[in-house]
Amino acid sequence: MAQTLLKRGMALVALLAAMACSSGEGVEAKAQGQTDLGKALIVYYSFTGNVRSIVSQLSEQTGADVVEVQPAEEGLDYAANGYEIGSSLIAGIRQHPNDAESYPDIKPIDIDLAAYDNIILCTPLWWSQMAAPMQTFLFRNGQKLAGKHVALIVSSSSSGISSTVADAKRLVPDAVWTGDALWINDRNRSQSSTLIANWLSEQNFQTTDETMKLYITIDGQTQAATFADTQAAQELQAKLQDGPVDVTLNSSGGFEIWGALGFSLTSSDERINAVPGDIILYDDSNICLLYGSNTWSYTRLGKFDGLSQSQLRDFLKAGESGIKVRLSLQSDATKIKNLKASTDAEEQVFNLSGQQMGQTTNGILVSKGRKVAHNK
Repeated sequence: MAQTLLKRGMALVALLAAMACSSGEGVEAKAQGQTDLGKALIVYYSFTGNVRSIVSQLSEQTGADVVEVQPAEEGLDYAANGYEIGSSLIAGIRQHPNDAESYPDIKPIDIDLAAYDNIILCTPLWWSQMAAPMQTFLFRNGQKLAGKHVALIVSSSSSGISSTVADAKRLVPDAVWTGDALWINDRNRSQSSTLIANWLSEQNFQTTDETMKLYITIDGQTQAATFADTQAAQELQAKLQDGPVDVTLNSSGGFEIWGALGFSLTSSDERINAVPGDIILYDDSNICLLYGSNTWSYTRLGKFDGLSQSQLRDFLKAGESGIKVRLSLQSDATKIKNLKASTDAEEQVFNLSGQQMGQTTNGILVSKGRKVAHNK
């Protein structure tokens, strides 16, 4: 089965540029230099090729990784007979936006969204709404983008994009939107490279040095979390500067694992509707890692990046006791550039969070310091 590949650097740029509508625009984008977005991912869908051309310029200006959303059924002409297929799909989503059956199937995309701080969505619109395949991707992955910095670029012939923006915010309700969406249409498409450069400079992206991450390790598996904006979170971050903290946590109430930190932090309790992924301080000196929901008087410490509830349950070993947990600021562990090429006879592979994986693992992995589509 065909699989969308994700690549980085000039090889990707060359591929996309070859498919772009105008080679001159790519030259202009390169001349303007590159915007450093840290760990960034471009997710796009293109039907006519206009969005693919935009992504070519965007990737050249940012160096971001790129993944393409593709319909599961190939060869459909969504624009035929007055856009009969496309408009029917959009009508179905409008009528039942919360029903998974309303969204057309797309090809599997094996990408670790948790590895990225910034996500740029690039999509055309269909009958003023976001194109149906891109809506499918966001319907399935919106929860994984919670807390991430997300930006939006919309391409159209002439129609306004307000309904497409509304679709994005409906499907990714907990994102940190970086600013206004960029609208590229037939009137300004020839200037798209300059428009992209100006737009990038105005967006509030999260830079690599801007936020220190909290890393939580259980049984050799590590997940990243973003610190909350509380004094307790700042104190925990300062404590971890001196080295990792090991705690033993137990499942409780069917929604969390929790236990003593071994030290106290400054509480600023408020009644919180805590949800899966929240990291909470309870009673000054206890840490709670939630895989379910609960309402109580808590102080926020942080939130896991991009894990679904089922993934949280597995990672946190829901229902077990005596769970050994390490808290750390091991930011270097997630920097792919620090990985060394293997000297072993058998190739070593890592996921995008820097964790060594088995040889049978498929997906976008790191081998010998480079990102590759790994299929064994």
